[in-house]
Amino acid sequence: MSKIRPARDLLNAIVLLLACYPLLKVSKTIPIDFPPIPISSSSSFMEKLQIIVLILVNVVSIFSDQILVHSQVSFEYVRPPPRRIITTPHDRPEAHPQQVHISLAGRDHMKVSWVTTDKNAPSTVEYGKLPGIYDISMTGEHTTYRYFFYKSGKIHHVKIGPLEPGTTYYYRCGGAEKDFSFKTPPSKFPIEFAVAGDLGQTEWTASTLLHINKTDYDVLLLPGDLSYADTQQPLWDTFGRFVEPYASRRPWMVTQGNHEVEAFPILHVHPFVAYNSRWLMPSEESGSSSNLYYSFDVAAGVHIIMLGSYTDYDANSAQYKWLQADFAKVNRQKTPWLVVLLHAPWYNTNTAHQGEGESMRTAMEHLFYNARVDIVFAGHVHSYERFTRVYNNEANPCGPVYVTIGDGGNREGLAMMFEKPSPPISLFHEASFGHGRLRVLNLTHAHWSWHRNDDQDSTVRDDIWLQSLSSTTKCKGTVGDQDQFKSIADEL
Repeated sequence: MSKIRPARDLLNAIVLLLACYPLLKVSKTIPIDFPPIPISSSSSFMEKLQIIVLILVNVVSIFSDQILVHSQVSFEYVRPPPRRIITTPHDRPEAHPQQVHISLAGRDHMKVSWVTTDKNAPSTVEYGKLPGIYDISMTGEHTTYRYFFYKSGKIHHVKIGPLEPGTTYYYRCGGAEKDFSFKTPPSKFPIEFAVAGDLGQTEWTASTLLHINKTDYDVLLLPGDLSYADTQQPLWDTFGRFVEPYASRRPWMVTQGNHEVEAFPILHVHPFVAYNSRWLMPSEESGSSSNLYYSFDVAAGVHIIMLGSYTDYDANSAQYKWLQADFAKVNRQKTPWLVVLLHAPWYNTNTAHQGEGESMRTAMEHLFYNARVDIVFAGHVHSYERFTRVYNNEANPCGPVYVTIGDGGNREGLAMMFEKPSPPISLFHEASFGHGRLRVLNLTHAHWSWHRNDDQDSTVRDDIWLQSLSSTTKCKGTVGDQDQFKSIADEL
């Protein structure tokens, strides 16, 4: 015992020092903000050891990110630094819903998700077309999860519908007095998507969401990296509260990024626990066996596929086979627009994250090309970049347009440096925070625009008109493997 006690005293001292670390203003140029760390005298030896590991990992992660950002500052143009994290408090009664968000859940249905600290709160949603008048009530499911010393609140998911297109519905969760409203997407063109990746919950994120909200949209698409909790589970809660005013009004369709993985060898081997518990997407409705990849249809003419950059994607994987089958189900005469989102970009001239999407590109790009995907959105790289239509690293009029839009407002800052000279397939790039808009006008044409928000007002810095490949004669007649896709779908 005499040998063990000094070791425990030393461990207690280390935990206390690390827990107090956020109070040390080590740098005025690096904004660091940690949530409270739950350490008590009753914490076990292993709990304290786990806390040390988590804090050290986050400290190293933050400083390495900041060193990268500050070492990439361009001398040609001085960009604004990252801003502080906004931690949104919970100021409602325990039984009241918080972190409310909605997502599309198959044809004519919506999934309503929220969290309560009251474990006895019911998983019910009441809704109707008039404020305060709830004609229909639906009951769903709930879950909780543990992550080391953290235990989540009660996470509710309720699927409601059928719903009418282009209609405003009023709803309340769990019988609480607070009511919300959302508008369903239209059943026909035009339809508008807001696109923002690598959001986080900083002052820049707030700026991005305010700019997005200034103009109406139908669905928000997010290609990964949501909360930037990075193992600090209370940040998932603050993120949910932070985005609730927006995510409770329009469906948010998301896929996972590297910051959602949150796995540790031996200590916590299961990845995506928080993400899969909190952000339940329509995988079952689209025939997928995983919440990490799925698809959905909107406006009777746009098919959107969300893929997982951090789950298996080789030719023998479940994701690959699902994607083949999903492509085969799309009738391009009835659904002329095909859009894909993933996290790690396949094409990237920024010096950050070079080559990280290459193995997935090698495995899947021919599927995109043969299916005539119109546009691919990615995140991960904290800047904006648009490529021409590309296939196999060369300009190709029948390949997708690739867009990197990982500039939503993350805490890590911007990725400043691009290759010089810029290759001809890269048509525009800029290291600024912002968001994008994809407005599909009809069966043949859509307009894409990128809005920079490091100005007081959102400014359009890049835009292009797109023609659907299904309506392009030279591409429409040369879709190589559609018969192969259909035979695979039949087998599955």
